[in-house]
Amino acid sequence: MEQEHVFLVQKILVVLFCVALFWKIIKYMCGLLNIEKEPVTVLVTGAAGQIGYALVPMIARGAMLGPDQPVILHMLDIEPAAEALNGVKMELIDAAFPLLKGVVATSDVAEACKGVNIAVMVGGFPRKEGMERKDVMSKNVSIYKAQASALEQHAAPDCKVLVVANPANTNALILKEFAPSIPEKNITCLTRLDHNRALGQISERLNVHVSEVKNVIIWGNHSSTQYPDVNHATAVTTNGGEKPVREAIANDKWLNTEFITTVQQRGAAIIKARKLSSALSAASAASDHIRDWVLGTPKGTWVSMGVYSDGSYGIQPGIIYSFPVTCEKGQWSIVQGLKIDEFSREKMDATAKELVEEKSLAYSCLN
Repeated sequence: MEQEHVFLVQKILVVLFCVALFWKIIKYMCGLLNIEKEPVTVLVTGAAGQIGYALVPMIARGAMLGPDQPVILHMLDIEPAAEALNGVKMELIDAAFPLLKGVVATSDVAEACKGVNIAVMVGGFPRKEGMERKDVMSKNVSIYKAQASALEQHAAPDCKVLVVANPANTNALILKEFAPSIPEKNITCLTRLDHNRALGQISERLNVHVSEVKNVIIWGNHSSTQYPDVNHATAVTTNGGEKPVREAIANDKWLNTEFITTVQQRGAAIIKARKLSSALSAASAASDHIRDWVLGTPKGTWVSMGVYSDGSYGIQPGIIYSFPVTCEKGQWSIVQGLKIDEFSREKMDATAKELVEEKSLAYSCLN
């Protein structure tokens, strides 16, 4: 009997030892899973301006790359804005963002581009009163040529680039030309702002939340020739069913006229109202663009990105054109096989024509 008690005690001790050992193994594995990710270095040019000031806290708090992704911010601006840029750096430090592992504020383009994984090019030369279109293009060509060369020499080999400054599509094209080692699929421009504006207009019209509307498309240039297309978009209506947007709105005249011009001219309307250009919404759209590119688009949903044309939908290769794309594992793909009606074809070709003209103008500034 005594031997049985001893044997039982020994079994209990063995079981307790095994439980303790397994618990330690589980804690160790959990610890491995919780190892902090390596920081991603993000460059923001024109960081002392309005868009930059709105964008950098979004990056620092994880809105762009996720709530568990540490970041190092590189902020670039011109020498006259150096003091203001330093003020932005001071505020970032004062905000004590847990994900922010370092901040560089500089007017040296080589220092700003060193080791960057993601570059958000907000800085550019704005058109001023009395300036000819070619004068603005010439200024931006020289800026983007210089910044492309710095990215080519100093950025990480897999650096992802988003151009925000206007003319965004053509600035991105110039950047691609002078940073040949950066893969062409890694150079994009922002049309997500226009995409989000289109979603907002549809949600307002249907009186549904913006998250209930998906798959609008912005085709072409980030300019007044862009074509906001709802032919493939859907919305969850107030009764809970999903419908094509055209069917839900049931007003083709509005969709083919006022809706398009409202999205095309929304930037000008905001300037008229604020006496300043879009900053908050542009920063938010830039954050959305990078987030979906890096982390992926939800299944069954596409977004609009200005990307290097491969000839899809009959659009001339060699220009940066906004297409509907899906993103997975850090790569974008143009959505294929969408039916294009005659009205859409005309609009898509018109904005492509403008981009070809812009390209010619930009190249003439290089000579």
